[in-house]
Amino acid sequence: MSLPEPSEIASAARPTRLLAQNREMRSIGAWNWTLPAWAGRFDDGRTYNTCPSAGVCRSVCYARNGTYLWPTVRAKHQANLKFVLDDLDGWTTAMLAELSSAKFTGAWVRIHDSGDFFSDDYLAAWLRICRSRPAVNFYCYTKEVDRFRRLVEPDPPPNLLWVFSFGGTQDAALDIDTDRVADVFPTEASIAEAGWASQEASDLLAVLGPRLVGVPANRIPHYLRRLRGRRFSQWQAEVDAERRPHNQNSAADLTERRAA
Repeated sequence: MSLPEPSEIASAARPTRLLAQNREMRSIGAWNWTLPAWAGRFDDGRTYNTCPSAGVCRSVCYARNGTYLWPTVRAKHQANLKFVLDDLDGWTTAMLAELSSAKFTGAWVRIHDSGDFFSDDYLAAWLRICRSRPAVNFYCYTKEVDRFRRLVEPDPPPNLLWVFSFGGTQDAALDIDTDRVADVFPTEASIAEAGWASQEASDLLAVLGPRLVGVPANRIPHYLRRLRGRRFSQWQAEVDAERRPHNQNSAADLTERRAA
């Protein structure tokens, strides 16, 4: 008996529906597209990282806890990612076909309930989708600052809104005086004290409300202990500062070895 072709294996694992709604999304007329959070391994042995610029956020990521870890949920999210990785053109075609339904006219789609724009090609595919479905509104949080600076900001689709989120390895590239940014705060009260605007009432406020967006931390006890009353931006800055001397020393050692 002959073995199936790789394309047949990929096709068999493809989801029939790409966009979903939970209760929160339904209440604001939005749908979401989800990938597995951060890094992992498929059953076939391949590894992946959907959040290459994740920093401290990966230590307290809501999408690495609770229902996201249920086998059926995890399998669904991995099937989404496999579709993208194995057949980006086919996935783009399938997404465009799904978005052609009348129910998406005037609706919002949150790109990534978890995961991020992990490659230039993947982001470019989303830009094509946005331009091809002008009656649909798209929004996202992202830590891929450099990728958006290069590929999106020079000529953004008019129906795509985004907010850069703190807690990643590219935090230093963010400017709170000009960028729309989101920071995770330990409490709702701390958001108000900082003079930022909370998106707790509606996730769409992250892109439609004031430019400085506060997100209250998930109330998972062990995550709150790791947060220790800090904002993501503060925590990430601490980590970056701790690593800087080590990186400088490593660079100096390398220079000395080369000189020798």
